Amino acid sequence: MKRFICIAAVVIGTVYFFSGSDAGAFEQKMAERFAANGAVQAGESGKYTFDVSHTFIGFKVNHMGLIDVPGHFRAFTGEISYDAADVTKSSVNFTAKMESVDTGVDGRDKHLRSADFFEAEKYPEMTFKSTRVEKRGNGLVVSGDLTMKGITKPVSIPFQISGWLPATQRAGMKMGITGETTINRRDFNVNYGNNLPSGIPAIGNEVKVQIAIEAIKARETPPAQ
Repeated sequence: MKRFICIAAVVIGTVYFFSGSDAGAFEQKMAERFAANGAVQAGESGKYTFDVSHTFIGFKVNHMGLIDVPGHFRAFTGEISYDAADVTKSSVNFTAKMESVDTGVDGRDKHLRSADFFEAEKYPEMTFKSTRVEKRGNGLVVSGDLTMKGITKPVSIPFQISGWLPATQRAGMKMGITGETTINRRDFNVNYGNNLPSGIPAIGNEVKVQIAIEAIKARETPPAQ
């Protein structure tokens, strides 16, 4: 039964995230759906590791003023240090492998790894290290240093804690987080893409960064008898 609840939470969370629904509404929906089962509860302090198989680190960038083309990174690691008593004392960091960029088109992905874009061979990793977490309205904002192509810039990401699942015999406490922000790719020396005759850039400068994280706290080892 708990396995079913966990799977259902992930499925519903994914639907709400990609449909652009308000994260606060999603959190309320989760509470209503699972409160009777005791699945949504206050979080526990501790270190939570990104569950790579249920986490999305992605982006969207406009192509020729027509549509937003999505992509994501397949290889990454991350950790959240969560303080249940005072969430503003929490922190997060992650590292993504630039070689793992995936837009679903091999030729485009190879181009993104080249010197025109990420220079993945020279700069193999993108990192984010938080410097503070603060409450803002009904949500939270994590601010920190994003490093890409050897350039570090401050970035703030509004986010919501979308829910909790209790520990089971197989796994520890889980938490869900969704967030989105916008960065300018040229701030990180990603300058490829000339303007069209209309003046519209072939590739948009603004990149929408999207995250959907499922993180798990390691189960506590019972003391030796």
